[in-house]
Amino acid sequence: MNEKRNPDAEPAVAPPPVFLERQSYRRRRLADAARLLPILGAGLFAIPLLWPAEPGEADPVTMSSAITYVFLCWAFLIVAGAAFGVAAKRMPAREAKEPESE
Repeated sequence: MNEKRNPDAEPAVAPPPVFLERQSYRRRRLADAARLLPILGAGLFAIPLLWPAEPGEADPVTMSSAITYVFLCWAFLIVAGAAFGVAAKRMPAREAKEPESE
């Protein structure tokens, strides 16, 4: 337990910090959100499958309402994708000396 350290030995390498820099953390979360966008789109496009279609069950959704819904979802996904692209371009680029962690 009481070991003496050799002064000629190389100093121990400090472990990497536990927390990431704020900018790289934000960039990674933005990339994660952009990766989930197609899954969100698939869920939004699948919602009309849950709408009642039989006249006896409930009031059926009109075709014009369904087409409008699909178009609005499509437009939302385009705007969200463009927003993610603009936000990614506005973030500062990674430093060249920063090592790759993945």
